[in-house]
Amino acid sequence: MKEKRDLKVGIKSDKEFFSELKVLAGRIDDGCLPEKPIERLYFDDLPSLLKHLTPKRFELLAELRNMGHSSINALAKHLHRQYRNVFDDVKTMERLGFVEKDTSGYFYVPWDEIDATFKLAA
Repeated sequence: MKEKRDLKVGIKSDKEFFSELKVLAGRIDDGCLPEKPIERLYFDDLPSLLKHLTPKRFELLAELRNMGHSSINALAKHLHRQYRNVFDDVKTMERLGFVEKDTSGYFYVPWDEIDATFKLAA
């Protein structure tokens, strides 16, 4: 059975990120290994996150997750969108790690769950 994969998305400054990393590294040094790795994607601020995860890209992500492995052309037809726009969105989502490409060249969403967290005040 395939292991469940989750992605944690959030907003952290470089200082907060490296502080978290230091704590995690300390735990590993102490012999406390996590049961399963937690994959993370952090943005500097909410506007940066919203710039990359637009409503159209979120829709694309949800539909691709439901469709399974798909070509960009098939995804564009399914979404009733222009191929070039879907291509650009898929490539951006792949670069960020929201989407992956299989050995056959089809794109898919590898995540069973994406957990997004952001603080409203510092």
